[in-house]
Amino acid sequence: MSDLRRVLTPEGTLVLSSGGGGRWTGPMGLIVKALAVSPFVRQKLRPLVATPSAETLALLTDLIESGQVTPIIDRTYPLGEAPEAMRYLEKGHARGKVVITPDGSGG
Repeated sequence: MSDLRRVLTPEGTLVLSSGGGGRWTGPMGLIVKALAVSPFVRQKLRPLVATPSAETLALLTDLIESGQVTPIIDRTYPLGEAPEAMRYLEKGHARGKVVITPDGSGG
């Protein structure tokens, strides 16, 4: 977490949506650590909490269809190549979303 805080301005905000973590706690360990440290530093350390809803998904659909939001897709894989997609993600190469298609139309 110190590496992440180092790139922030002195009063910046770090929003954690996932990340590394312990073997047993996964990404929740990093989020809990951020919440514990936050009261003692000037920077704000916050978890990202998203609650999907039909309204939010409809709004997102409208934004995408109107061109106001453009999803960045790095690569698309067919379902049969999901392990390869995961290896690609784990190596940290993705510069956008990695999509797995159920119909085998990846590429």
